[in-house]
Amino acid sequence: MAKKELIKDRVPVARQRPEDRVKNFDEVALGYTPEEARREAARCLECRKPRCVGGCPVGIDIPRFISDIHGGDFSSSVASILEENLLPGVCGRVCPQESQCEAECVLGRKGDPLAIGKLERFVADMEAEKGELEVPPPERRSGLSAAVVGSGPAGLTAAAELAKRGHDVTVFESLHVAGGVLTYGIPEFRLPQKVVDREVGTLRSLGVEIVLDFVVGKTATLSDLKRDYGLVFIGIGAGLPSFMGITGENLNGVYSANEFLTRSNLMLASRFPEYDTPVRKGNKVIVVGGGNVAMDSARTALRMGAENVYIVYRRSRVEMPAREEEIEHGEEEGIIFHMLTNPVEIFSDDGSCTGVKCQRMELGEPDESGRRRPVPVAGDYFSLDADTVIIAIGTRANPLLASSEPGLSLNGRGYIEVSPETGSTNIEGVYAGGDIVTGSATVIEAMGAGKLAAWHMDAFMRRADPASAT
Repeated sequence: MAKKELIKDRVPVARQRPEDRVKNFDEVALGYTPEEARREAARCLECRKPRCVGGCPVGIDIPRFISDIHGGDFSSSVASILEENLLPGVCGRVCPQESQCEAECVLGRKGDPLAIGKLERFVADMEAEKGELEVPPPERRSGLSAAVVGSGPAGLTAAAELAKRGHDVTVFESLHVAGGVLTYGIPEFRLPQKVVDREVGTLRSLGVEIVLDFVVGKTATLSDLKRDYGLVFIGIGAGLPSFMGITGENLNGVYSANEFLTRSNLMLASRFPEYDTPVRKGNKVIVVGGGNVAMDSARTALRMGAENVYIVYRRSRVEMPAREEEIEHGEEEGIIFHMLTNPVEIFSDDGSCTGVKCQRMELGEPDESGRRRPVPVAGDYFSLDADTVIIAIGTRANPLLASSEPGLSLNGRGYIEVSPETGSTNIEGVYAGGDIVTGSATVIEAMGAGKLAAWHMDAFMRRADPASAT
């Protein structure tokens, strides 16, 4: 085979102009056309030992689906993705490919890595529009059942893997819409709800039942599910917000990012009064934090009519954990960044926030995360006016489910302890994965954990009932 020409620059993706997109919640990136996708796929060097596959937590055969796009066989391309990943439209949009599969692409040594995520999104959307985004049902049913708690990425993936192996699966979701953090945590301009709905629909087509408005720990206990279903996977995420512990965090106009985004995304506060979910539409908004959730909050506030939106982050831009693409989009849209800045007090007037006192920081030695530790600059303070403050500094484990099952082993931070090899907890027949085990991580990492646990749940069930394997 002749050696392929190395094309350094990737095919760009069209997107809304900043001045237009700040006025709507439509998706920013518009995606590839078929011609653009085939041109980008043609850049693949078809490595004999593709490192990109090793960079994918769910093990998609990336060279195969890319080759099919290049050849114009989009149906075959998406079919190969669905063998390993039931959420291609989601992952193509929100997974950090730049630090996973694309980070391993050899094209990145001398130019842009292949746009693997954008190609995954393209083929998922293309086939969905044709009505051909389907997963073949299992050839036979096992007669065995399992319960999945939580319909976020870990739970959906665990349910899909179990269903594909012929098991009867019921997913229990505490909210009134399936999708977990994909629904309540990620704005429409990054991940349209219709994409989540269609990929949850693919799961239902496999025979998975999804029960909504069901709070495990209240509606039923973990022990109840184990008795009724035999095996249980816990994928409830880590949805309890963290706060800084500074004066003024209990004032009107101060939100956790969880509350702010849930009100906007799930409860459609951005369309008040059409939807009766009030949320303060601030004029001057400060968002504390530097991750994707902080960027989502800031860009949402801008679209809800804020005149000025500030990101206040205690490290420098280099250390920001948000995706570079999201930071760039925020800069284009007019978000103002105050780096090396840490809030120390929120001011008030009659119970409502009016501003934030900030302290300047400098970077010291690296901490346990590998990033340089922020150190206060003594005596260096300044203030920012604000009528709304959104705290986006991370989340913790919600204790509700665990409190109903005191025998479940937790670590010192309240997350569920599991075997890293199998995803099993200390209670036989109970497995867990995703943020409730690791703390906040990526969508695709949660999916990988759900997939691993499902494999071992399947093996456990078949050992317990050998007749199911025949």
